[in-house]
Amino acid sequence: MKELFILVVVTVFTLVTYYLVEPFAHSQMHKHYESEGFAYADLPALTKKGDATRGKDLVMGAGACTGCHGIKVAGMPAPMDAVTAAASYGVNPPDLSNAGSVYDAKFLGNLIKNPAHALMVEHKFDPAKGQMHPMPQFYGAGGDMDQEVADMVAYLQSIAVKGEELTPKMTFELACGRCHAMHYEKWTQIGEKPAFKKKQDELAFDTQVLDYQDSLAKYMGTLPPDLSMYIRSRGAHYIETFVENPQNYLKGTAMPRVGVNAEAAEKVIEHLEDVGDSKRHEREEVGKNVMIYIIIFAIFALLWKKEVWKDLH
Repeated sequence: MKELFILVVVTVFTLVTYYLVEPFAHSQMHKHYESEGFAYADLPALTKKGDATRGKDLVMGAGACTGCHGIKVAGMPAPMDAVTAAASYGVNPPDLSNAGSVYDAKFLGNLIKNPAHALMVEHKFDPAKGQMHPMPQFYGAGGDMDQEVADMVAYLQSIAVKGEELTPKMTFELACGRCHAMHYEKWTQIGEKPAFKKKQDELAFDTQVLDYQDSLAKYMGTLPPDLSMYIRSRGAHYIETFVENPQNYLKGTAMPRVGVNAEAAEKVIEHLEDVGDSKRHEREEVGKNVMIYIIIFAIFALLWKKEVWKDLH
């Protein structure tokens, strides 16, 4: 009886300590933020219905998008290779083929108008101090600017693959893959590392990656981390809310707000899970089988106990 009382006292004090310390640790040492549903409430909504045909003329013409961005689906290759682009801009501008599916439409519209504001990096790029964002603002083509922006967004949406055709890997590469590597998948900031027959070819590729990373580190202040195991170390909720608004977690960070829509964010998380926790489905199946075994074993153990002790009753 005394031992039982001691056990109860220890258990109660352990639980009380846990429930007092754990919330404090999470709220103060590791703050928790709820997702805002990728609504980007701080950005003004698109007020015009876009016309994709007019948008194409703007993207290819007055918008000057193809001066920095490739649009492979429209037969427009990138004007520079990734390493040269990073040396010029700090990071390789993304191909716009699937931008309309990956990025939120409201975010895209505001990105075209004012990149530093949409990306939440105005603390880093202040025009008053001569700190201009590498992506120039669109000042309009002489008409209704809001209409022109809506037209450009409509065009980008019209050429992009449909949401169901957008794979997790495609989403990651566009949203994250120009800054973050994933060595578990042989992904580098300039693309997937191929298998080389000659060592000198591999070394040449590695040199290009290092050159790109040097430019990226200067632009960002530090080299963004490899994301191979981030899903295991940080968890899906942290990554999702960090992507949604990096400033919540790291005030003054150079990492921009990514601007993906909710569906694309889910696919980024899925890809991180596929790479960093590739055995999760097998592990879950093994867990079920172990539980079934334990239940069956417990039943047989109980029956055996009753059989052994039945004569003592």
